[in-house]
Amino acid sequence: MDNKTALITGASSGIGKALAIEFAKDNWNLVIVARREQALETLAADLERDYRCKVQVIACDLTRSNAARALYDETRSRNIVVDCLVNNAGRGTFGEWLGQDPGFNEDTIALNVVALTTLSHLYARDMVQRELGYILNIASIAAFVPGPNHAVYHATKAFVLSFSEALATELKGTGVSVTASCPGPTKSEFFERSGSTKVKALQHTPIMDAETVALEAYQAMLKGEPVKVHGLLNKLIVQSPRLLPKGWIAPMVKRLTA
Repeated sequence: MDNKTALITGASSGIGKALAIEFAKDNWNLVIVARREQALETLAADLERDYRCKVQVIACDLTRSNAARALYDETRSRNIVVDCLVNNAGRGTFGEWLGQDPGFNEDTIALNVVALTTLSHLYARDMVQRELGYILNIASIAAFVPGPNHAVYHATKAFVLSFSEALATELKGTGVSVTASCPGPTKSEFFERSGSTKVKALQHTPIMDAETVALEAYQAMLKGEPVKVHGLLNKLIVQSPRLLPKGWIAPMVKRLTA
């Protein structure tokens, strides 16, 4: 993988940070993107020291209007050729939908859906011209079921999964692969930020390490797998909509997330 460059959004912590390390281990150069510039600078220094790769930092808030286009233009201005796009940045919030801040949810959709879609379009277009590239989108097992109390997050991840599967088919034969990584609960800052640390299901569900998810996602991407569900229990969970009456699913999820 010498001289290849991966751009990773949401790289300052959690799965994004673990993915940056995984790529660096395999001799990729990196562009790491997040809002927290100092955290990115620290990570960049660590990666360059430990793996002797080139790491460029771009501090960017992808919830902002036209932020995805600005990020793309910035990489172009730096003459960076992006061989792999990792759309990892994402967020959600927990609680009854009517009690949530509409502005926060609009920004969540902007980040989880709009930025991901725009970045995929801009970089995939260049990859197809070169007949080589990878897109790795971090979805979730939430993509497979509706999520009362986490409605917008589940809906955005359903979009990511459907969008990724469609692109994987459209781009087949172009030299560009698209993979949707679908982890379950993973050790990260997500639960604290979303206010879901006391969800019932977390007390009875194995929580995977971000490093394990990152390694499996990276390997699935290299193999060109369209969808990767992480963990045996999670693989069983995503089959539930096929095995149970449709009307049972949302109430069941609500009970688990009370």
